[in-house]
Amino acid sequence: MKLVYFASVREAIGLSSEDRDIPCEARTVGDFVIWLRGQSQEHAVALDDLSRLRFALDQNMVTADALLGDGEELAIFPPVTGG
Repeated sequence: MKLVYFASVREAIGLSSEDRDIPCEARTVGDFVIWLRGQSQEHAVALDDLSRLRFALDQNMVTADALLGDGEELAIFPPVTGG
């Protein structure tokens, strides 16, 4: 799956995107993000609090409990404020 990172998540991980295979135990977006935390210290810091992250699966906004299914791209970003 292609992972795309935005704003502070991108800065903390040090990548704008990467490709990762989905582990068999990851059925939801949240499962996958929790698994990603274990991939590096940078991932652990950037993805520490699921409640403070937003997700888009194939460019559709989803919550952490959304099923991954056949998704091809997961975007992860912090909450956005307007102004």
